[in-house]
Amino acid sequence: QVQVEESGGGLVQAGGSLRLSCTASGNIFEIDSMAWYRQAPGNQRELVAHIRPRGMKVYGDSVKGRFTISEVDAKNTVYLQMNSLKPEDTAVYSCLVNVLDGPTDYSGTNYWGQGTLVTVSS
Repeated sequence: QVQVEESGGGLVQAGGSLRLSCTASGNIFEIDSMAWYRQAPGNQRELVAHIRPRGMKVYGDSVKGRFTISEVDAKNTVYLQMNSLKPEDTAVYSCLVNVLDGPTDYSGTNYWGQGTLVTVSS
């Protein structure tokens, strides 16, 4: 089994910054990708940022130029640096990790964290 834990959420004023972290642990052969999604009340969940180890980074249109996803480090942790935060960034941010369980596993299994709340006041 794999556990995914996020941290770093909180309350910040508009224009401020926060850094979220996501760590995957447990039975991991290899991480195929890690991603951040967010969901605000009444809205659909949307992609914030996605990365594959040693691969391309993808960002949602609403966060391009303001948010940065880090590389996956040796502790299976990825960070989301959020700058120039806006009230519309308020949401629960959740981490999705796709884990390969062996050398012949080509599709992987998705694991979600419980989410961390980010609130941006105006």
